[in-house]
Amino acid sequence: MAPSLEHSISHEVELPVLAKEKAPDLVEVNSSPEPSGQEVKNGRNGHILSEEAGGSVQRPVRTFELEDHPIDAPSKIRVAVIGAGLAGITAGVLLPIKVPGIELQIFDKNADVGGTWYENIYPGVRCDIPANVYQSTFEPKTNWTEEYAQGSEILEYWKHVAQKYNVYQYLKLRHKVAGAKWDEDTGRWTLRVENQATGEIYAPEFDVVITAIGRFNAWKLPDYPGIKDYQGHLRHSSAWDPKFDPTGKTVAVIGNGASGIQVVPNIQPLVKHLDHYARSPTWIAGSFGGEGPGRRLEPNYYPKELLDSFEDPETYHKFRKELESTFYRRFGTLFKGSETNKGLREDFIKLMAERLKQKPELLEHIIPDFSPNCRRLTPGPGYLEALTEENVSFIRTPISHFTKDGIVTSDSVERKVEAVICSTGANVDMRPPFPIIANGKDLRDAWSPDPLTYLGFSTPSFPNLLHVQGPNAAGHSGTVPNQVETQLVYIAKLLRKVSTQGIKSFSPSQAATDDFVAYSDSFFPKTVFSENCSSWANGGRPGGRIHGHWPGSASHVNFARKDPRWEDWEWKYKSKTGNRFAWLGNGWTRKEERGEGDLTPYLKKPGDIDLRSYHESWYEGLDR
Repeated sequence: MAPSLEHSISHEVELPVLAKEKAPDLVEVNSSPEPSGQEVKNGRNGHILSEEAGGSVQRPVRTFELEDHPIDAPSKIRVAVIGAGLAGITAGVLLPIKVPGIELQIFDKNADVGGTWYENIYPGVRCDIPANVYQSTFEPKTNWTEEYAQGSEILEYWKHVAQKYNVYQYLKLRHKVAGAKWDEDTGRWTLRVENQATGEIYAPEFDVVITAIGRFNAWKLPDYPGIKDYQGHLRHSSAWDPKFDPTGKTVAVIGNGASGIQVVPNIQPLVKHLDHYARSPTWIAGSFGGEGPGRRLEPNYYPKELLDSFEDPETYHKFRKELESTFYRRFGTLFKGSETNKGLREDFIKLMAERLKQKPELLEHIIPDFSPNCRRLTPGPGYLEALTEENVSFIRTPISHFTKDGIVTSDSVERKVEAVICSTGANVDMRPPFPIIANGKDLRDAWSPDPLTYLGFSTPSFPNLLHVQGPNAAGHSGTVPNQVETQLVYIAKLLRKVSTQGIKSFSPSQAATDDFVAYSDSFFPKTVFSENCSSWANGGRPGGRIHGHWPGSASHVNFARKDPRWEDWEWKYKSKTGNRFAWLGNGWTRKEERGEGDLTPYLKKPGDIDLRSYHESWYEGLDR
């Protein structure tokens, strides 16, 4: 059973109220008068009995003055999305068209959209899965320059999506969200927003806040003793200085995660000498999803004939379905002792041995004692080959401290370098980088030591707060864009319910969250995720709780999201009576009140009817 999230704030943060933007007032409904002396309450069933009628007529305890509007009257809902990377852009496409009446703003600290693809410009940055898979399902690009696209081309693609679907109209770029505070009385969030262009700080209000800040949004330099005394060039790979030229220099690269594995082979031919510090062994895969030969250090260009054939929509659709399907067929490799996982181990050892054949003695230092998939697989083209070059030192000895000239390891050896590149990752605990306060608690504390959510979407006691790619949200296998889209479709259903049904606040119940956490914690011990490796899935704690993955496959989580379980949520209503049906209004629809419009939108030609989806379209007959 998950622990209750009832604990106090350890981060005292005051959010400003200056320049406060008010959201529209809530609808109030008048309560009915007390029952007359001729009416008595039946304690057995909570109804009123009329004495004049001999106790034979029952009516509800409460009556109230009906709200004078049709059931489908336009309603507004102010929604803030924090982050304009892949998830934020997709939110800007899907939410406005799926949530009538939404007033959307998307905040990002950067000067343009793109998130990680805007920020990361280090040498060799590119997608480690085919670009034809790493794109939206509704806006396919058929002419990618390379099979594994470089970061700049991926960034241009997502900027294109934002431009085509008019996402820029919702954007507040160079606006950094520094805090959020919930007001239970108004049922709204107040954000602390810093305009990084002007220095202005203001506090807009929103009905709902959605975080889409990504999993690795806050890079940080390691805290080795003496690192501040180092006088050479020091950078994190996620903050690469485009003016830095490594040519002819002695350089150290710390870390062998995804970025370190990309940086090393791309600067090795340029530098005089490279010291590569790798604390942990890691598996190097041929490809991420078993989609074929996989990445090489050199670009994988498509044949012109193949690209030309993609101009035919049917040809491209077939190609993409076959390619993308391969990423859904690897789920079995996650389970401990499975033949497929054993097969991966054998294949990877052969591959790594071949790539290290010039220095075979390195193999034993690089092969992990944990199974493939315990940590995220990395193809790493050219990485192992680079380690065998004469100008590279592969160092497993732990770092002790920095000096002004270089790095000292625990065996007291100092290695002087002119530049240090730290590919040491970012925050992996999934805690937000700013305070989010509700009901006397900060989400950063509530998510410590482990972030606990309901289906990856939300946390009890934090009303009207939702997450895209939150803890336990992403199913292994599948593709990131598809999973982001299905999460946002679920959120759109929730927002439609909230905006149309007079709901003031919503949050998942503690009981439902406990049950989901219990299911997750029962599932993961069967998988290699629970083995003794440090990964972002376990917050960098070997053997720790798995919060980086959905407890199931990508197809499994897509199925789970299709039909929201509204019974798992707790609702509070805008009506002062608390009547959950106050939103029904005056009994009319807008078309009926106007005396015009199509009142039989359900009638279709027989050939257009699919009984599986018949009468289930939420927008059928919608009066726009």
